[in-house]
Amino acid sequence: MPQRLKNDKLRNVAIIAHVDHGKTTLVDGLFRQSGLFRADQQVDERLMDTLELERERGITIAAKNCSVKWKGVRINIIDTPGHADFGGEVERALSMADGAILLVDASEGPLPQTRFVLKKALDAGLKLLVVINKIDRKDARPDEVLDEIYDLLIDLDATEEQLEFPLLYAIGREGIAQKTLEETGENLHGLLDTILEQIPGPSFEAGAPFQMLVSDLGYSDYMGRLAIGKIFNGTAKSRDSLVCLGEGGQTVDLKISKLQTYDGIRLKDAHEVHAGDIVVLAGIENVKIGDTICNRDSPCALPRIRVDKPTVRMKFAINDSPLGGSEGKYVQLNRIRDRLVKETLKNVAIQVEEDGDQESILVKGRGEFQLAILVETMRREGYEFSVGRPEVIYRYREGQRLEPIERLLVDCEEQFMGLVTEKLSLRKGRITNLVNNGTGRVRIEFSIPTRSLIGYRDEFLTDTRGTGILNSLFDGYEPFRGDCPSRFTGSIVADRPGHAVAYALFNLEPRGRLFITPGAMVYEGMIIGEHNRTQDIEVNATKEKKLTNMRAAGKDDNVILSPIKPMTLEQAISFIREDELVEVTPLSIRMRKAVLSSQKRHILRSVQLKEKALS
Repeated sequence: MPQRLKNDKLRNVAIIAHVDHGKTTLVDGLFRQSGLFRADQQVDERLMDTLELERERGITIAAKNCSVKWKGVRINIIDTPGHADFGGEVERALSMADGAILLVDASEGPLPQTRFVLKKALDAGLKLLVVINKIDRKDARPDEVLDEIYDLLIDLDATEEQLEFPLLYAIGREGIAQKTLEETGENLHGLLDTILEQIPGPSFEAGAPFQMLVSDLGYSDYMGRLAIGKIFNGTAKSRDSLVCLGEGGQTVDLKISKLQTYDGIRLKDAHEVHAGDIVVLAGIENVKIGDTICNRDSPCALPRIRVDKPTVRMKFAINDSPLGGSEGKYVQLNRIRDRLVKETLKNVAIQVEEDGDQESILVKGRGEFQLAILVETMRREGYEFSVGRPEVIYRYREGQRLEPIERLLVDCEEQFMGLVTEKLSLRKGRITNLVNNGTGRVRIEFSIPTRSLIGYRDEFLTDTRGTGILNSLFDGYEPFRGDCPSRFTGSIVADRPGHAVAYALFNLEPRGRLFITPGAMVYEGMIIGEHNRTQDIEVNATKEKKLTNMRAAGKDDNVILSPIKPMTLEQAISFIREDELVEVTPLSIRMRKAVLSSQKRHILRSVQLKEKALS
């Protein structure tokens, strides 16, 4: 039995937290108090939110690494996303960790996304450290939240050792951590000390050859493709000759051109790296996440990173509308396909497949939010294309159709409970738990099909007047629960090209909610509003008021239109039906019918009705 040793000069720690529980703010405090910055140095807030979309939305989308030094030990901090749609990021990030900090809000307690990441951490056998954050909130209930954490761990089959976790209380915004609620904390030194004491250093096999698991990829204009991962065994030096083992066992020779390790949020060059280090390696082009980089003389692959299969798919195609190609930089299908394939190299949860019609591409992911983030990212890079409505991916077992099910947690005021429950029941949701703490708000847990949640989030916010909180988590596959309505309204569709006129829009307002303003370009088949009734309606948005040479008895009334709230990308994607598309350009988001011609749509509808009658 080979002897296993520990590298006590290192700690690799992942931080697990739900969205908006204070994870990024706490990491900022660790940076400042570990001596990473000078006392008078001006530093931005939320340093780990490096992506523009992360700063805008206040969420972590991509897992990232950084490090701090404390009492001569380097602590590598692995920032994990708090949203279950980015589960692929979570799984590859946890492959580099030896311990995890579970950060929970003192009022909200552990929520579904916390459950998802925590389950992955427990399965990986990571040592847990629990921090109950925001204990200064007026509605904080730390003792009850601690009981909920124990209940969650027991529900997730945690071991006895994992249940005996060290506990700290924190106010991340003020940079304070303390061991009890009674004491008055001054800094985060207690948290840093607890990490050193409780989280084990990375273990390795004595005398074993070099082995590194590739957990992330990067790119540098100067060094080319970068492989990022944790060294499980051995040491390596710059200019060493190594080999990369792919999924099928194929080998690619490589020579390390540069070695780097994390120093704060930046990288620094390293001449030699050791077991346990999280390193960035340059010098190989054909590398994928999950590959093993090892010694050429004794190649031995590590277990590959495996991620859960996608549950939602979306169709990407070129923008063939009359306004297509006028705003985007990259509009060809080949350019769109290359960009999507590039995304699969960095995001293991995304899959790209050719569609049968050769004019579109199928992209599979964990959820509609993950796909919406991908669309928004491409849009900002100058791509122009169209996307269809997200569809769930069904599975079949012994002739039975299975569909993905979500565990949905609703937090709303008592007065809205009846309305929310009624609408989710229509969407085949089943109540599994209901908690009323007597605070005026209730927590309801549902089991509901994934397809039922597509398009519901905006409706939920409207029903709860913006005060409700909705969180969901993938909960496996179950038998198909039957058809349910996706949208109770139709679309207002333009029947001719031109510029929208205020007079025409004013007369259309009683028909429903409009999405465009006067002067906007419209074309046949473009969706310009939401109809009050279930069926679609075709309208002339370019109609002008007829003028005569007769003098009016009184002054004409001024046309005053209701304010238009622009559709966001997520709202547009969740609004459209199966026969509709979202036209995405760097400057605009429009909705349209997949078949633009009104006449062709009528013919197609007639054919479908005949086929349905015959079947």
